Amino acid sequence: MRHTDQILIFDADDTLWENNVVFEQVVRDFLGWLDHPTLDRTELRAILNDIERANSAAHGYGSRVFLRSLHDCVEKLRRRPATETERQQILELARALINYEVELIPGVAETLAELGGRHRLLLLTKGDTEEQQRKIDASGLHHHFGSVHIVAEKHAGTYLTLAEQHTLSPERAWMIGNSPKSDINPARHAGMNAVFIPNKHTWALEHDEVDPADDRVLHLTRFPELLEHF
Repeated sequence: MRHTDQILIFDADDTLWENNVVFEQVVRDFLGWLDHPTLDRTELRAILNDIERANSAAHGYGSRVFLRSLHDCVEKLRRRPATETERQQILELARALINYEVELIPGVAETLAELGGRHRLLLLTKGDTEEQQRKIDASGLHHHFGSVHIVAEKHAGTYLTLAEQHTLSPERAWMIGNSPKSDINPARHAGMNAVFIPNKHTWALEHDEVDPADDRVLHLTRFPELLEHF
């Protein structure tokens, strides 16, 4: 069954374009650079995850907060702040983030163009405002959306506020994204429907359980499959 005349709300990072895969490469390079004498990569990654979790709660998301987490990780492991030389080495390791070019997920542009003729499309992304806007502009997708919203965090209240701003009927609204933590579960808690499109590179801190019995969550494997349902 194809749903007609719906409000489709899209996540951006790792839903419309690849994002975390770049961060993961930097993390792999960083853990190798650390070359810790007693801890293996799994143990080091667990420490970095804890630091990232704390920093994202306190400072938000994006490459600047990520770099802060790398510096904090060095300080925790070496029991001293990173030296200027180490800071420059970390910056060089993260060069891919600085030179990052938006890579659309296959089929995204064509699918949005077709969906835009059938439904009302909105964009909802979280992170650093300047950084997210830069990616949106570079993507060339801005014109598909009736409005774009960049928020510090996505929780049920975020979706309730969005619904109020746009006078959205929750039963006709669908949040489409790759993150159970930020896209699927909070949208459902706000009374909206959701479309879960997993991305194998989704950040570990965005993982969460999605209720398999919830019939208001549509599970897809590829972005173009949206055209079969909307």
